[in-house]
Amino acid sequence: MESRRDKDIKQRKDLNADTLFSLIRSRFENLKDHRSEKAQIPLADAFMSAFAMFSLKDPSLLFFEARRSDTNLKTIYKLNKVPCDTQMRKILDEQDPASIEPLFSDIFHQLQRGKCLEKMVYLDDYYLFSIDGTGYFSSNKIHCKSCCTKTNSKTGEVTYHHQMLSGAIVHPDLKEVIPFAPEPIVKQDGEKKNDIERNASKRYLEKLRKTHPHLRLIVVEDSLYSNAPHIRELEKHNLNYIIGAKEGDHTFLFNYIKSAVKDKLTTEIKFEKDGVAHQFCFMNKVPLNESNQDQLVNFVEYWETTPKKTLHFSWVTSLKVTEENVFDIMRGGRARWRIENETFNMLKN
Repeated sequence: MESRRDKDIKQRKDLNADTLFSLIRSRFENLKDHRSEKAQIPLADAFMSAFAMFSLKDPSLLFFEARRSDTNLKTIYKLNKVPCDTQMRKILDEQDPASIEPLFSDIFHQLQRGKCLEKMVYLDDYYLFSIDGTGYFSSNKIHCKSCCTKTNSKTGEVTYHHQMLSGAIVHPDLKEVIPFAPEPIVKQDGEKKNDIERNASKRYLEKLRKTHPHLRLIVVEDSLYSNAPHIRELEKHNLNYIIGAKEGDHTFLFNYIKSAVKDKLTTEIKFEKDGVAHQFCFMNKVPLNESNQDQLVNFVEYWETTPKKTLHFSWVTSLKVTEENVFDIMRGGRARWRIENETFNMLKN
């Protein structure tokens, strides 16, 4: 019978850098290379070099290129030939990003088997899943057929840009996040209009549920997503949500709540903890907006007051709000920033 110590050793072995890097390398080696057989840099080496650059947090391709002769780099990342920055760009720019999407699932399942997800559980055995969009390329000169465009109304200057929609499992108490495969926000084949974040989110949710059909998720998003069509998409895919809601975008909803406060139909809580004053106002089953009064949501408004300042937040959620869970719902909604700080900013900086 396998002892607990043996299981712990096996889990650590399955999750150490060598094992995970080998898993990544094997996935890259199975990718189809459309270049000629005479290509000097193997496709797997080009992908692995790019992964190494981000893994080592190098600030640029040129900085990473200075490592090309480092034997430790080749040993740790299983590299045979390290491309120069020009070669890496040329090789990888021609590859379809969708080809490496399965790699994210490979790593996720490895973490799942290694019990790493247990500490990420939040609110009734769910995981908080933060979704947001970010830009990663912008130029007034360089562009491709997939670029979205912005035209300056005054100068007529065109800016070409690429964005992506990404999601990650987050937790309010943990700096670690578990990113999932992103969805590019790019001009779709045959389309003349720009792709937009809301359209990308439909594709993203479809792929998410196809890859992880039974994963218990609470989606946390900013106020861009607190609209009826998106909420219905979440419900269609059996996803709970905590989404920011701003008064400027939801006049009907906030007026409804103000009226309910006067009629004493809302629940209000105030308490102080560690020098911070917390105040909540919440109500369940309220109409989202005037044109979608059949779309009922639960509403939470929150004020955090310290001697220096007062912060104000509000959300709509599918979770039934109670005095017992409202604090956790608030913390879950604010954990959305984990995808900004621990994912996007880390990759960009």
